[in-house]
Amino acid sequence: MVQSSNRPLHGYRIPLIGAWLIAVAVGICSQRAASGVTPREVTPRGAMLAGEQATIELFERSRGSVAYISTQARVVDAWTRNVFNVPRGTGSGFIWDGDGHIVTNHHVVAGASSARVRLSDGRDLEATLVGASPAHDLAVLKVEIAKSPAPLPIGSSHDLRVGQTTFAIGNPFGLDWTLTTGIISALDRALPAEEGRSFIEHLIQTDAAINPGNSGGPLLDSAGRLIGVNTAIFSPSGASAGVGFAIPVDTVNRVVPQIIASGRYVRPALGIEVDEGLNQLITRRLGVSGVAILRAAPGSTAAAAGLQGVRQQADGGIVPGDIIVAVNGQTVDSVARLTSRLDDHDVGTSVTLTVLRDGTRMEVRVRLQSGTQ
Repeated sequence: MVQSSNRPLHGYRIPLIGAWLIAVAVGICSQRAASGVTPREVTPRGAMLAGEQATIELFERSRGSVAYISTQARVVDAWTRNVFNVPRGTGSGFIWDGDGHIVTNHHVVAGASSARVRLSDGRDLEATLVGASPAHDLAVLKVEIAKSPAPLPIGSSHDLRVGQTTFAIGNPFGLDWTLTTGIISALDRALPAEEGRSFIEHLIQTDAAINPGNSGGPLLDSAGRLIGVNTAIFSPSGASAGVGFAIPVDTVNRVVPQIIASGRYVRPALGIEVDEGLNQLITRRLGVSGVAILRAAPGSTAAAAGLQGVRQQADGGIVPGDIIVAVNGQTVDSVARLTSRLDDHDVGTSVTLTVLRDGTRMEVRVRLQSGTQ
């Protein structure tokens, strides 16, 4: 009977405690109200500054064209031989056109077995690789999409000025659709390309915060036009140190259409054979700075222009050939620099080479032919 009589009491215990807590809370609130402890009145914000409003509008207008890219890598279990896809990394990209093409950095997708693209409206799509140009750190993905977000308007980079405002949109550290802003802090920088045979020329330097995950995202001007593709940072710690680099849009607008059309970028070339190791030996021995031509390929535009490679004398001695010291007045001091200078021009156009031949400086006009990727 004791146990039976306790059950109703136990059943009412929780509601009684709850009622007591409510009463205490009401009493405290009444006491605060009576003592005058109330939140402070909110001060009206007023109109935003024109610059703030312009930045907000730029971001809201552009964010839909920016994509979040995640990649996977295929690994094989050493014991079971089972194949798994594991997360590899994340990056950024942006809509190039209405056909589902998305531009990003080559290093974002290099080595990946698959990639997915997430758009700002929440759509998550499987992406296929159209092609890439490692020499420019650019790649193009494609998604099948019924209604593509509007592509970013294209600007120009040859007329940029130090001090112009820049805006970077991307996904640093996986934090999607992040906006940072700064200025163009320098122009015409150069960094070694990933493939090691050339430089990425004319890079835009900006102090807009660019961090891991921003790679492949757009750099915009104050009109919301694409002026570059964020590609690298200079940082001993791995985080933004106020020095970031973007591939200039003039390069992007030359390379990307070729990738979309054929899956690769064909570089302009002279039809000559060069080697950096031998080049250093020859130029150091001659006391000059330039690129030594080892051989002008038969049938090449270089051979048609009369460029000469290394020659062997009757006694077995080696006579250096032409040394290229400039392209259209721009100096070259390595094979990588020569490749990059030529890359500023289209296949089929002509350039003026300044060469040293037997110690005599001369100029030779050469038409550029198709080279390798």
